Amino acid sequence: MTSFGDLLGPQPVLLTGDDEAESDLLNGADPAQTAAAHPTASIAWAYLADAALAASDGGADVGRVIEAYGYARTGYHRGLDQLRRHGWKGFGPVPWSHEPNQGFLRCVGALARAAQSIGEEDEYLRCLDLLNDSDPTAVAQLGLA
Repeated sequence: MTSFGDLLGPQPVLLTGDDEAESDLLNGADPAQTAAAHPTASIAWAYLADAALAASDGGADVGRVIEAYGYARTGYHRGLDQLRRHGWKGFGPVPWSHEPNQGFLRCVGALARAAQSIGEEDEYLRCLDLLNDSDPTAVAQLGLA
């Protein structure tokens, strides 16, 4: 049985993460420098997207929202690459509780917020669906509920 109680569903995907990028960020490294040094690390892109959204003045600075959208989209795609390498087939659990998964999930959440801010409702809803399909707790963990 999977951790989400689905007897026939796929096992949860547990990414390996990028220890060096995660350590750099936890020790206060510049997220842009970290993303440049570790471009496959979704967590670095999540830091950049979250910072741009925070600086957008609640979405009033559309340039910062678009910047966040780009960072989040990059981290999202890098995360999809990692998920596929770990056996993910486009569906199934990606638990928030497994810390290396949080970079990808944070990017999806940032993409949702940025999309909603610019009125891209279809993308916002797709992101919410992906988060709910990945881990039903992720939306609340990301403050989207």
